[in-house]
Amino acid sequence: MSNHGVSASRKLAEHDRSFALGDMYNSDMFQIQLGELLESVRPNYTKQMARVESVLHELKQAIEDIPARPALPITEADRVFHQESEIAIPWSDPIQHLKYSVAYVKPDSINVVGSFVLKSALQSGSPPVVDMTVTIPSSIFQEKDYLNYRYFNKRAYYLACIATGIETAKNCDFQIQYEYQSENNLQPVLLLSPTNAGQTEGNSKASYQVRLLIAINSTAFPVLKTLPWKCCIRSLSSNTDMAKRKISPSPLYNATIRAEASTATYLKLLHAATAQAEGFRDACILGAVWLRQRGLATAMSKGGFGSFEFACITALLLQGGGPKGRPLLSAGYSRYQMFKASLQFLAATDLVKTPLVIGDNPVIDMANTRTSTPIFLDATVGLNLLFKMTPWSYKMLQHEVRVTLALLNGTVSDRFNPTFISRVDDIMQKFDTIIKVIKTSSIRPDAREGVVQYCEKLYRILSTGLGDRVKLIYPMTSASPPWPITAPCPSEAETQMVVVGMLTNPEQVSRAVDRGPSAEDTKAAVAFRKFWGERAELRRFQDGSILESLIWTEKRHSRSILQQIIWYIIERHMDASTVGSIYPVAEDFDTILPGDRPIGGMFLAGFQPISHAFESLAKEMRNLEGMPLQIRQVSASSAALRYASILPKSRISNDRAEQPIDITLQFEGSHRWPEDITSIQVTKIAFLLKLGDLLEEKVTGMNARLGLENETPCLLNTSFLDIFYPDVAVFRLRIHHESELRLLERQAKDKSADHYSREEAASAVAYHKRLFIHSHSHTQMLSTLCVRFPHLSPCIRLLKYWCSSHLLSLHVRPELIELLAVRTFTSPYPWTAPGSIRTAFLRTLAFIAKWDWRSEPLIVHIGNSMTGKDVDAINTRFEAWRRVDSAMNRVIMFVASDLDPEGIVWTERVPSKLVAARLSNLAQAACRLVKEQGLEIDVKSLFASSVGDYDFVIHVDPRFHDEALPKMKASMYKNLQVQDVRESTQVGYDAVQLFIEELQRMYRNNIVLFYNEGTKSVIAGLWNPQAGPRPWKVNLAYSTVPSSPVGDGARDTEFQVTINKTAILNDIARLGGSLVSKIDVKKTG
Repeated sequence: MSNHGVSASRKLAEHDRSFALGDMYNSDMFQIQLGELLESVRPNYTKQMARVESVLHELKQAIEDIPARPALPITEADRVFHQESEIAIPWSDPIQHLKYSVAYVKPDSINVVGSFVLKSALQSGSPPVVDMTVTIPSSIFQEKDYLNYRYFNKRAYYLACIATGIETAKNCDFQIQYEYQSENNLQPVLLLSPTNAGQTEGNSKASYQVRLLIAINSTAFPVLKTLPWKCCIRSLSSNTDMAKRKISPSPLYNATIRAEASTATYLKLLHAATAQAEGFRDACILGAVWLRQRGLATAMSKGGFGSFEFACITALLLQGGGPKGRPLLSAGYSRYQMFKASLQFLAATDLVKTPLVIGDNPVIDMANTRTSTPIFLDATVGLNLLFKMTPWSYKMLQHEVRVTLALLNGTVSDRFNPTFISRVDDIMQKFDTIIKVIKTSSIRPDAREGVVQYCEKLYRILSTGLGDRVKLIYPMTSASPPWPITAPCPSEAETQMVVVGMLTNPEQVSRAVDRGPSAEDTKAAVAFRKFWGERAELRRFQDGSILESLIWTEKRHSRSILQQIIWYIIERHMDASTVGSIYPVAEDFDTILPGDRPIGGMFLAGFQPISHAFESLAKEMRNLEGMPLQIRQVSASSAALRYASILPKSRISNDRAEQPIDITLQFEGSHRWPEDITSIQVTKIAFLLKLGDLLEEKVTGMNARLGLENETPCLLNTSFLDIFYPDVAVFRLRIHHESELRLLERQAKDKSADHYSREEAASAVAYHKRLFIHSHSHTQMLSTLCVRFPHLSPCIRLLKYWCSSHLLSLHVRPELIELLAVRTFTSPYPWTAPGSIRTAFLRTLAFIAKWDWRSEPLIVHIGNSMTGKDVDAINTRFEAWRRVDSAMNRVIMFVASDLDPEGIVWTERVPSKLVAARLSNLAQAACRLVKEQGLEIDVKSLFASSVGDYDFVIHVDPRFHDEALPKMKASMYKNLQVQDVRESTQVGYDAVQLFIEELQRMYRNNIVLFYNEGTKSVIAGLWNPQAGPRPWKVNLAYSTVPSSPVGDGARDTEFQVTINKTAILNDIARLGGSLVSKIDVKKTG
């Protein structure tokens, strides 16, 4: 090639690269990650070839030495064969009344094919499989053998003869099994596992396997007769008029013949593509990794689209598929460009509505083709490469492709891991709704309905009945395992389980009214009523239209609306044996939360009374007259006002202490505010007293009480106002003054002050920002997201409940839990945003389980405002923290977001390393449990916590369980009863919490406490290992007892002391008084 040609090619490649990738191609890190991935998944072909080469030669020789068998009628051949061998013949169709002959002659060729030869295989934990094809000579076939299973029965006899020859060969020591190629029951093949494999190298016996495939010559049967829309399975009855019979196409049958006739053709195609395009092989490996991580493969139970189909389609798109038959892909594409361009083709082209034909074949006409399955037809061989796909598996493939492209084209900082590393094949995390349907084989006496046909019918019914309530429906069946060569082909089991996964549309899934066709559209109305039966009814709507309709309700019903529809249409339209055989999978996550089950998916309804009360209170305060300063803003800062509290409180409880709801008030700026922290606190008290008086005067039934907090140190906010909103809630209002932060920061930077004072001021700055700035912005952000994502609120509440159940209430700030859940929705890749509580919760746990918080920051993308530079700045800040605080004493989990680029607002000093590790371990244990139990998961077991890991357990008296103080005795007078509950001394009172705070003040350095803020039944504790034996000295900070003496000679009088655990536990019991029922010591020493 001339220099001019090389230059032009390079310019074209650069143009295509920029067009396909944009700026991401220039990311050095992404390219390095791709290179490392390819190196890690590429097998050592030299080592593998050395291991299998001699075995393959021996196997080939053994097959070539098999003696020929003369042509015999099929029934006679079967009888003679079984007289000589115990091996079963895997007939594809009953042979009792068949008249044609079968025979065995020496194969035309025996070749190694597949990814092993092309060097595009993936390294995995399972033994590598080497594919070898045996080509049957065309001489044993007749002209019409492509009809009525004749080819497949001759193929089965030929395969059994090969199995017999290998079994009796002297030099071949194999364990031989039958299995279906790609789980297609028309294609039984031999799976050979060498019994002496790897003995010389010390490897396991199953270090590799050989799969013996069957092929035929490309000209064995005419392409025109075996195209997808032809019928090759015909009735044998001679009494039926062919012109009057309805002939149904047999696409799977026909494509299976064409696939076995084109094995050599595709091997040559892939070799040519590898030589033509430098990035082709690596692009195929990337495609294989991408498919594997999503559970997609060539096997029919895994979608019917695997690495072979991906490679063949990519190779054919290098030859055509574009406008006017030009190549759609350029041979100059890099590995990543070619991978992404192939995904773009799959996403943009609907191969069901517009089948694609590549290649020249004038006899092929797709004009009148109507199909529900995708067609990518290679005209040169007449094969639809997607013949193993179903309508639902094709939609799943397109869904996964579009999600990946949205990730690659988006602004998410990490695109590599969700694309190539994260596993997306766990159905418990993948699907929003899962049901199990038990299929009985003998549905009707005359039925021969296979599981695939059953799934097709189930898919059609669910698609029609659910409509836009779901985005995807995916029936799944179990894989077909290998079976011994002495056993016949496995028949359909008496009962089979079909698992149906669905991705729901959160905006429509709980819709109560379905509108059907107009009453004037007679044909559509009749079809609607035929499908829905007695559930259909004619209604007049507010807009005047008269429509067929469906009305659903969750009231007086234990099932959700979606479940009601699924159960109804399956029991109405499927066979009688299906009735009572439908089971939901892990649908009781929403029942774990305390409180009433939400009706119709209205997860935020329980928070509405409080939200409306807050809005009304804010309006009342803004309209007050008589305040010295005008109110600028009233802000929410409580979990209940951002839909994130575990239990939504809809009204004041008259039998227990009420937990207040935090809000913040800010006045207009004024120069009359004092310039001293202490004076500002006093001024706040005066404002609060005035505000309380005005509210009580203006609003009937409203009461206000002043309260004090943080009396030491004086740098923190010291006052609040409890506002008792009639019959709804108690709001705790604090005043935010901007100058306060400026004064605190000045004091923290005052070099003339001592170190302790500066540290105290720095802590006050962080406290002030959390209380008055970040809490407000966080609440505003989260309340918006909870409206945008209906399942975010219950996910947060369930996650908080999980943390509390495992006694982590003291150690993890609620805002951190909320951000972990938000990340699942705003950065959902490699999935879409969750459409159920289960998927949201399990995905969040999976992230916590795999998040290496020691070396990775968590960056939560709340909106689209975060740029690449912002992400780089956050990473730099994280690395700086790890250098400054390498022991992770101050910042353990680094969680940044659009609102908090500093990354430490909600994680500074909490959780500790101990608790962070505990959180990760609990999440990992939960994920293991979900994986082990699968569809039979007991949801409650995820929330069951053991106290066996703790050193001691303090049992709280039952009178204090669930409520922070015993129920107050009701007064016989109504007005006195109301007055009792509104005493300011009772608001927010939590005896167990106060007890724990006192213990932490006394034993902070010696004990770590854990408890569940929901039940408050136990308080668990761990002794600090650093409080172990040490040399005795005066004024130790805790009670001690002598330990064993150490040393000898002059030092034999030196004793060690250890913490006096018994005395401390006795002190705890005395301090708790009636609150403590007993203390169990789990570990001694």
